[in-house]
Amino acid sequence: MPRVTDEYRAGRRAEILRAAARLFAANGFHATSMADIISEAGLSAGAVYRYFHSKEDLITAVAEIALTAADDVFEQLLADDAAPAPAQAVTALIETIATRIVGDPDLGVDLTRIGVQAWAEALRKPSLAARADGIFRRLRRNCAEVARRWQQAGNLPADADPEHVGAAMLGLVQGFVLQHLLISGTGPAAYTAGVNALLPAPPGRPPPAPLMRAGADDRVR
Repeated sequence: MPRVTDEYRAGRRAEILRAAARLFAANGFHATSMADIISEAGLSAGAVYRYFHSKEDLITAVAEIALTAADDVFEQLLADDAAPAPAQAVTALIETIATRIVGDPDLGVDLTRIGVQAWAEALRKPSLAARADGIFRRLRRNCAEVARRWQQAGNLPADADPEHVGAAMLGLVQGFVLQHLLISGTGPAAYTAGVNALLPAPPGRPPPAPLMRAGADDRVR
């Protein structure tokens, strides 16, 4: 009997995840059943359930993709004991959402559409709420670390609580996700320009250079 390789298993798992993501993004979480996902993937029920036992598992797997992208941002920002500005971190996260999450190159769908559905689902399912809590606490801890280093560099008041600043930073990122989905014309360049105006760099330190240019066509598709 041929040996099943790790590469084969990873490919099969990605295939199922792509099928689920397409359906979740197009039809919504509640309107998509496991049977729909099995049909979309073109696999047997046994093959699908071998990798994902429920829709919750699939939602969590999608969230992990977004979380990995965020981890990459913080790894770069905080490398070599750097002390990036909070606005720089928020800008980098939003630009990553726009380039890697909205237009995910592997799944081919806007993962923010699935993410917001997962937020709503977490309000009614304790198990999913616990997973969401862990994900957002991890993101907020990283934001707080940015604030802590910024404070140690003398750029935040000594009595400011980095945990509180981190919570506000994460809120700005979540706000972009919601506005991009619900308010037409919301794009990353204009939004991050607003963030940098709201959180200006201290005198003598230039603001982070934007990776995108704001303009009439500044919107995420």
